[in-house]
Amino acid sequence: MRTETILITAGTGKIGSRVADRLAAAGIDHRVGSRGSDVRFDWYDEGTWPAFLDGGTAALVSFVPDLGFPGAADIVARFGRRAAAAGVRSFVLISGRGEEGAAAAEQLLAQEVGPITVLRCAWFQQNFSESFLADPVREGVIALPAGRVAEPFIDAEDIADVAVACLTDPARHGGAVHELTGPELLTFADAAAILSDVTGRRIDYLAVTADDYVQRAVAGGLGLEEARAFADLFSTITDGRNASLADGVRAILGRPAGRFADYASRTAPTGVWEAR
Repeated sequence: MRTETILITAGTGKIGSRVADRLAAAGIDHRVGSRGSDVRFDWYDEGTWPAFLDGGTAALVSFVPDLGFPGAADIVARFGRRAAAAGVRSFVLISGRGEEGAAAAEQLLAQEVGPITVLRCAWFQQNFSESFLADPVREGVIALPAGRVAEPFIDAEDIADVAVACLTDPARHGGAVHELTGPELLTFADAAAILSDVTGRRIDYLAVTADDYVQRAVAGGLGLEEARAFADLFSTITDGRNASLADGVRAILGRPAGRFADYASRTAPTGVWEAR
């Protein structure tokens, strides 16, 4: 009898690491894939794929840096083809709301492997502490080409809980599309105000043009192509198309999604936002 092994791509990232922790706590066999893991996995190095896929039966597909980036859909489709050939039977894809590139990846992956589970997620709350917005928060100015649009920021803890539910019950969730959002709509200025409250210092949101964002991001150390890709993505998905709530978290977990203020309150004591 074949052992069930869940494969976790981007296994040290915001979602993958949390999924791995939950599977480990439940005693469920899994394999973490990342550039620094024991079994190395790199989305951009297909030579790392065979060893990672060997023996896997289910996969959490989390593309980095973002599923909406140019070329991501084709890479994910190739991964799916090779994973299915290696014996992977079920796939849970971390996707984004309102992203054309992400929608293309959903379609191409399903064409390669059959019905998949799609988790279409709002902006991660943890982007403010574990990703590209952490330094701006520390510096006191969050500059983005996002205007005044509202976003239902979602807690990565909720996404991980939903992902585990889907990975461990493919019969129920296979072929489903779950939209995951937080319980409230907040502008980036609202988020900055909450962060100001929990840190005890002033943090501002500055609406900038896409070109201004690219210049700031490159000055902060981001590569030019990646900065442009992020700017294009932000400008597209912050046009109001995602300013709505979904009930995916409650429908699957039977509880409400976590609030941004609660995330901020429990994160501030870690010191991640202390000025350096």
